[in-house]
Amino acid sequence: MYGVIPEWVNLKDRKARDEVETFLRGFNLSLDQDVDYTIVIRDGVSQEASIIATCSKAKNVLKCFAIIEEHRGEGIASILISALIDKLFSQGIFHSFIFSKPASTHVFLALNFKLIHSNEEVALLENGVYDIYKALEDMKEKYNLGGGEKAALVMNCNPFTLGHAYLIEEAAKNNKEVLVFVVEEDRSLFPFKTRYELVSKGVSHLKNVKVLPSGEYIISSATFPSYFLREKGARLKAYVELDSSIFGQYFCKILNITKRYVGYEPYCQITETYNEALKKVLPTYGVEVHVIGRKRFKDVAISASRVRALIKQGELDDLKNLLPDVTLEFLNTRLGREIVEKLKSSCSSH
Repeated sequence: MYGVIPEWVNLKDRKARDEVETFLRGFNLSLDQDVDYTIVIRDGVSQEASIIATCSKAKNVLKCFAIIEEHRGEGIASILISALIDKLFSQGIFHSFIFSKPASTHVFLALNFKLIHSNEEVALLENGVYDIYKALEDMKEKYNLGGGEKAALVMNCNPFTLGHAYLIEEAAKNNKEVLVFVVEEDRSLFPFKTRYELVSKGVSHLKNVKVLPSGEYIISSATFPSYFLREKGARLKAYVELDSSIFGQYFCKILNITKRYVGYEPYCQITETYNEALKKVLPTYGVEVHVIGRKRFKDVAISASRVRALIKQGELDDLKNLLPDVTLEFLNTRLGREIVEKLKSSCSSH
């Protein structure tokens, strides 16, 4: 099969997309919503030729990879992956991830990918100019993260609320050093740059707290796509275990994190499932998980989703009881007003 040229699929063409989705269903796979580029290989050159292999990408994450059994071992995997990496290079992207069934990891290891973590359902590998070890060592140096024991929180803060501030303050009271990782994946209503700045300013009075970008290895399209795709079921359980294990195996070990704090989650099933995975997985790495009761207003837990709902409904009077001054001030800026108007005129974003 060497010399075969992969064919680009126009995902906006319903018939073409349906053909790929039907092919993937035969492998108990689906074409993820966030896919932005798909290629296939067919068993001939005619328009009627059947798909025998496919792979897609979402930004720098390669996924939805499948080859029919009778054509495995013919070099097709190398053709598909090389084509997608060439596409990434043309976009100036020199580091990539790939999701795989655990039984197929050997295929990608042979193509110079490195295994990050694997569980019963999914394996995550990476390839490129750096890896998770270098990323964390660079983070350690850039933010002067010494060797002492640390507590950690991971937050999206869409937007930063008094509830987030309360959780951070509780962790700061009981630990010498606290790291707050703000989810860097830019798929929320409030941009990452804004969320990061609001948290940094909002906790600047806490001298034992450092605010960090989460990078690509915490709640990202690579480690936890279900968080953004709003998936549930078996895939959700596989991905929460993946993200939790990566945090324990790499972040906790390299940065000497011994505690992770989370807020009790009464509303969001995905976050609740994630918290349960953290409680199960992190102790196996010697890390304590502390679940903190949420700060409340009018006997209802303060949450970013509640804030967004109030903004969407135009009920702004209660915001002063849900948001710190730094977020209230931001909402009065040009960008803040644009976000408010966008929220009022569209469906709520996670």
